Amino acid sequence: MLGLLKVIMLSMLFSLTACQLMNSKPAQLPKEVQLGETYYTQVTMMYEKGVYPTTNYRRGTLLEVNTPVELLEIGSKAIKVKILASNAELLIKNVAKHTGDDSYQAFTKLFAKQEVNLSRFKRMERDHIKQGMLAKGMSKEAVRVAIGYPPIVRTPSLDSNKWTYWRSKFNTFIVHFENDKVSRIQD
Repeated sequence: MLGLLKVIMLSMLFSLTACQLMNSKPAQLPKEVQLGETYYTQVTMMYEKGVYPTTNYRRGTLLEVNTPVELLEIGSKAIKVKILASNAELLIKNVAKHTGDDSYQAFTKLFAKQEVNLSRFKRMERDHIKQGMLAKGMSKEAVRVAIGYPPIVRTPSLDSNKWTYWRSKFNTFIVHFENDKVSRIQD
């Protein structure tokens, strides 16, 4: 009985948090963003308990690049989409201090009307992108598609030869590049 009560309370808390994040909307959405339309993920994302923070923690359930989603809501702090294959809803919490973006800018980095053309990557890169993994020799663009954008707090520019990602709130790893290719991954 206590377990069921905890599940109900957590569900209510998640719903209230989602409502608070979605409540402030602009008078009109940007022209290129339409509710109810299908979009494709432009990077792999990992989410937990139906939430993907744009801090981009590398833990949880993998959502592959080119996954079709329906845009349900977009507000100043969050985006809600439905993953079409599973009908599951996903809340994307925009953490502006880690992205430097508002929700609409974050949306255009994470989703687009067309799929990512994976054929432009080498076979090894495509294999790793589909798994949300990295390997030596991958291009910066392949890394971005494979594991998303690094938080700007530690990687202010994608032109840098060192990108820092968070595995979780307390653990980071660094991707080092030489000649725009992964040279090593430091835990």
